[in-house]
Amino acid sequence: MTPTPLNRSLGDIAIVLGTRPEIIKLAGIIRELGPRARVIHTGQHWDDGMAGQFFRDLGIGQPDRTLTSVSGAVRGVQIGSGVTELTEHFRQHPVAAVIVQGDTNSTSIGAQAGNYLGVPVVHVEAGLRSFDRGMPEEINRLVVGALADLHCAATPENAENLRRENVDAHRVVITGNTVVEATELARQQGAHEAAHLIGAETVASGYILTTIHRPENTDTAPALERILATLAQSELPVVFTLHPRTENAIQQFGLERYLDLPHVTVLRGTGHADFLALAAEATLLVSDSGGVQEEVTVLKKPLLVVRRSTERPESIRAGFARLITPELELAEAIHEALADKEAAARLRDTPSPYGDGQASKKIAEAARVLAAR
Repeated sequence: MTPTPLNRSLGDIAIVLGTRPEIIKLAGIIRELGPRARVIHTGQHWDDGMAGQFFRDLGIGQPDRTLTSVSGAVRGVQIGSGVTELTEHFRQHPVAAVIVQGDTNSTSIGAQAGNYLGVPVVHVEAGLRSFDRGMPEEINRLVVGALADLHCAATPENAENLRRENVDAHRVVITGNTVVEATELARQQGAHEAAHLIGAETVASGYILTTIHRPENTDTAPALERILATLAQSELPVVFTLHPRTENAIQQFGLERYLDLPHVTVLRGTGHADFLALAAEATLLVSDSGGVQEEVTVLKKPLLVVRRSTERPESIRAGFARLITPELELAEAIHEALADKEAAARLRDTPSPYGDGQASKKIAEAARVLAAR
């Protein structure tokens, strides 16, 4: 097949995504680009609860193209086969630029396929670094950092990380993080109130909202049981939004007893707006999610980050989050957080370090300028 002729100033701009957080954070950019946006879903998150539901909820329609070689494969196969399939798509149907976000396997797939064909690559949420090469996400960040033509850094610290890696200053722009507008928009979309989702009594008593999914917390029984056993002894009711990876691990390790407790409410397939409604009413959040570390700065809520390291130190320095590594006692950290009666007032007056809610507009315009070159 002969490749489609391309006028770079008018050609499609590909938005390559594959996971729930990418859909949420790129939706605003897709809306800003309008008909120029060609949305390509890698299939990394392939079921309706992890992907399809979010396209519908965010009002951005279904993807223009979905890859068939990625879903369910191990990491190396996902990236290798995804790059091959996406490269062939771009050869047959050229694009003027490629936008990727964050640090997933899909991010690496999009950046590699674009760069190897000489298509300019825009990296949204560029410059995050945990300095922990044991995290698969850190390797993806480093790979995409080497390939991107334009680095859209959310914060000055992210931009400084890129400067230390000798990225040319003219290729870095500080845009803020699209999570700010995504969070604000989701809260305006008429989600169920927390009381409707978990009951007025639980809301009135106060509760801990938990979401866990990273391999370091789910791939071994001791790591997962550490978290579940601590939450089982919590001073407050626990609302657990259960990720499919975590549910599979709980079943594999025979840990179901920790969910079958009177003070534990388990929710599956929670939409983004509903999750934020729950987070806005929670007394405390416990999570290993990168996106949640950002969202709490908009919602003004305290968070315990259960991980070895974090690429979002801004949330910690601003006072919204505390890193709880395996060497620290999670139960003690929960008790201390709940005992801090001044936290709500302190966080309410603390600005988010992730920008003013204009990131999607800034990134879309920067992508149009790059695509026209």
